[in-house]
Amino acid sequence: MLRGSFQNKFLHYIKMNTNFVSNVLLWLSLIALPEIVFSQSTDFTIQDVKFESQGITLAGSILTPKKAVAAVVIVHGSDPVKREMEFAKRLAKEGIAVFTYDKRGVGESGGVYVGPSVGTNNIDTTNLNLLSEDASAAVNTFRTYLKDKKTPIGLVGFSQAGWIIPIAASKNPQIEFMVLFSCPTITTLEQLRFQFYTNGNNNFWENHTESDVLEHVKNDPDRYQFIATDPKESLSALSIPGLWLFGEKDIQIPVKLCIEQLNTFKVQGKPFEYTLFSTLGHNTTSESITEPVAISIQWIKQKALKINKLKVSK
Repeated sequence: MLRGSFQNKFLHYIKMNTNFVSNVLLWLSLIALPEIVFSQSTDFTIQDVKFESQGITLAGSILTPKKAVAAVVIVHGSDPVKREMEFAKRLAKEGIAVFTYDKRGVGESGGVYVGPSVGTNNIDTTNLNLLSEDASAAVNTFRTYLKDKKTPIGLVGFSQAGWIIPIAASKNPQIEFMVLFSCPTITTLEQLRFQFYTNGNNNFWENHTESDVLEHVKNDPDRYQFIATDPKESLSALSIPGLWLFGEKDIQIPVKLCIEQLNTFKVQGKPFEYTLFSTLGHNTTSESITEPVAISIQWIKQKALKINKLKVSK
């Protein structure tokens, strides 16, 4: 009898302690899980999407906040870049829905990548128009995934996107605003003249003036023979708001010359704005550089609110 009673007490003790241990483990897991599993899902969801453009299939991801105040498609620079997930997450956490895709011929996207890293001239008119078709197709696809079909949708891009975005926006009326980081407003040939002039020298601006640059860009012989793409042709046909963000120490594009073009458009009444950062170069969106992205987010929210008000008034 004593033996049986001891067994029962022992089993009861084990059962009670097993439950205690299980509860402790469950409690600990609940503490850890939000950081590991739920950190991004509390702000937004991610959905992988494929879409067609000019006979090939492109692959990307849609990041959807709980309540989207605006939506953007990310347009690449010249490098063979996959979808820009880290940048997209920065926007999505602020209530901006994002569609980011692998560039043509990169990652899971079909087609052929044409760019400097494979020794090709990637800024001829044919390639820029093709990439603008990809961006436009992404916008059309994105619109079908947005819960609120009236959500303002725009393009956000980097560098080479300065030629691609105006082309896409001039052809697709669904594009309602644009944000351009370190993007040229001069022709492709003028940009190449400047880039050959700086030759990757980070100390270029210590030894050259704006007058030197202007004369060189206007008069230097072209090393490539192709028809120049001039973004001013597309920009002159646009009435949507645009924001350019420049680094004054940029050695890829002549910023002051680009700003002159934008000032000309502003005098003509175009809703184009720009912000110049005196300490930055061509890279204005890295994780360690927060101000340009923060400014772009606030600008997008303000423009989206204004666009929505105009839609309601109509």
